[in-house]
Amino acid sequence: MENWPLWVSLIVLILIIYIVISVLLYFLQDHFLFKPEKLPKDFQFLYENQEVEEYHLETRDGAVINGLHFKVENPKGVVLYLKGNSKSMKGWGKFAVDFTRNNYDVIMVDYRGFGKSTGKRSQKAIKHDLQYVYNKMRERISQKYIILYGRSLGSGFAAKLASMNNPRMLILDAPYYSLQKVTARYAPFMPLSLILKYPIPTHKWLKYVNCPIHIIHGTNDKLIPFKVGVKLSQIRPKNTKLYPIIGGGHKNMNTFESYHVALSRIINEEKHEVDFSTTSMKVKHK
Repeated sequence: MENWPLWVSLIVLILIIYIVISVLLYFLQDHFLFKPEKLPKDFQFLYENQEVEEYHLETRDGAVINGLHFKVENPKGVVLYLKGNSKSMKGWGKFAVDFTRNNYDVIMVDYRGFGKSTGKRSQKAIKHDLQYVYNKMRERISQKYIILYGRSLGSGFAAKLASMNNPRMLILDAPYYSLQKVTARYAPFMPLSLILKYPIPTHKWLKYVNCPIHIIHGTNDKLIPFKVGVKLSQIRPKNTKLYPIIGGGHKNMNTFESYHVALSRIINEEKHEVDFSTTSMKVKHK
């Protein structure tokens, strides 16, 4: 490089730095995307006023998926709750009350490497694990009683499950268009389409979802802007409803009364039938 023109040396140096950063991002992306909390095998899950049963499922590749079953008497159905990218069920289990109070059972699992779950994590492995859990549920209950609920990271996987099955409904809480789009906001000049192990294209999977879709999104979400929820709601507009939580952020929607009102109306399917022939739908405004 000593005999090269200065501008050529600079370009080569920039390319080398770019390649090194790309390689580092490829190998370190799990560290940036996931914030797992490990739990000892003898950890006891205890929740106030909740009846809960712990279970372990072994996958074909030898991984163990740890889950919880929150139970109520005479449930209307069961919610498969797919959580976000941090911590473990130890903390996320507290959100089961939002469904058990509405008389629904809740199944919650820890992804590979979270809590007591084991196995090498990958997008393909997580999809297979969740389908395995769903299949186990189908053995005991008809799909018309299964509600898929995906929160943040879990929203993409919930959309994938819904596209491959026929649940009663799909609820997406603070969903993203694709994880590639989310990460591109923080690394706009990196070749994420080539190095990202978890693109999770929610928008593509939603195209094949036939059940009712409900999207709950905070209008003050800084991580995944509200406009993303609007964009996703336009993919299957005839069977999708959007519920804006005014002022809600990415992590605090459960502190808003409007969130709980919307959730209760969704899962209890409170409907108000409208005779559109008596409305102004066909009136042209001049």
